[in-house]
Amino acid sequence: MNNFSPKVNLLDLITTVDWIIFVSVLALTGISVLWGARLKKSNTDKDTKDLENLNYLDLLLMGRQLTLPLFVATLVATWYGGIFGVTEIAFNQGVFNFVTQGAFWYVAYIIFAFFIIDRIKGYQAVTLPDLIGKMFGPKSAKLSAVFNFFNVLPIAYAISLGIFSQMIFGGELWLNTAIGVTFVVLYSMWGGFRAVVFSDLVQFFVMCFAVFFILALSIYTFGGIDFLKSNLPESYFSLTGTVGIGTTFVWGFIALSTLVDPNFYQRCFAATSSETAKKGILISTFIWFCFDICTTFGAMYAKAVIPEAESGQAYLIYAVQLLPSGLRGFMLAGILATILSTIDSYLFLAGTTLAYDLAPKRFKNSSFVHHLGIILVGVIAVIMSQVFGGNIKSVWKTLGSLSAACLLFPVLFGYIFPKRISDKQFVTVCLMGVITTSYWRNASHTGFWANIDELYIGVATTASILFVFFLRTKKS
Repeated sequence: MNNFSPKVNLLDLITTVDWIIFVSVLALTGISVLWGARLKKSNTDKDTKDLENLNYLDLLLMGRQLTLPLFVATLVATWYGGIFGVTEIAFNQGVFNFVTQGAFWYVAYIIFAFFIIDRIKGYQAVTLPDLIGKMFGPKSAKLSAVFNFFNVLPIAYAISLGIFSQMIFGGELWLNTAIGVTFVVLYSMWGGFRAVVFSDLVQFFVMCFAVFFILALSIYTFGGIDFLKSNLPESYFSLTGTVGIGTTFVWGFIALSTLVDPNFYQRCFAATSSETAKKGILISTFIWFCFDICTTFGAMYAKAVIPEAESGQAYLIYAVQLLPSGLRGFMLAGILATILSTIDSYLFLAGTTLAYDLAPKRFKNSSFVHHLGIILVGVIAVIMSQVFGGNIKSVWKTLGSLSAACLLFPVLFGYIFPKRISDKQFVTVCLMGVITTSYWRNASHTGFWANIDELYIGVATTASILFVFFLRTKKS
């Protein structure tokens, strides 16, 4: 244990074997992108005859031919680009990370599978704003597209990519972020959603095996739970950590934002059937459970072994010293794969939001406009990563709170009570949610109110206004 250092130079530890394995995984990812681009073709689908350009449907949704294995691989891989964020929380708070970044989300996934899937299949939508437009109206579609765009800006994953690159090559964080995002932008434009899915397939296997190796070797080297209990504070095994139940449940509401998460909807829209989507989500939830066990306890081992390490980088610093040559290169490729598999999906989807949902109608089915959208999103993500100062948790908290507070209840209300609120009422509810959430976040509070998170204020606002509209509609 004394051989582990809280600070290391990664280049001094990476051997030739590690580089060979690392580059091989990158090359395999590149080949999968080219393969996906080669398979890109027009698909004739009788259920999509209303679309003006079937090639564009193939670009956005793979022609609605996403099979169960590909569905699981791309959904799982897309969800963990912020690995430095979750391992930082686990390094600082222990099991609290599994509750807030794992258990709460499993509930949301299961709700999505059993409650949402069957309700959206009849709309034949292409994007989440498209679905909301068909449920409520065109103004709702445009407003939700704006929320959608900010929700899928890959800021946290651009930061993760920058941190990873900086730890290997050194230099400024913003420069590493910019170079990494540029690379992802280029391959995200090549082959459309199909290329993203095929690259996710490779990255899925690498990332899962990488975090498993880290936990397995940690247990083999240091022992099991007794080692952690003897080297970590008692709070590391508390479900609420050191923050209390109120802050813990804020993450529960943020997890419910999965029910309005565009990545989930995109993959469900692309699936061959609603049954495929439902099975895929349930299988993915089990894999996420295993993955969260590995990252949470892996980061807790890092805290027990090198408690002085910088929390955002501790998991990687610990892993490169733990693993032997060869596995070290595979682990580095796995962490990179975890980041890439998320940032490419978010870049692509944010570009889709600009090109399909927000662009003027005459540009709606243009692949060129979609590519421009991806480039613009990449630039914004790099700039915003500096605005947030490289703080991944702050990005999740800010954007997740707005998404959950403003869209969650109105969309769920639309599922439960179809056609009971109008287009204008949906817009009113969402705008009031974002106004009150933003106000509460930036205003100063004292006493009891100082402990009330802005997300609770936003949720209470949207729920109250919806209730008023519901009563008025029912009475009329």
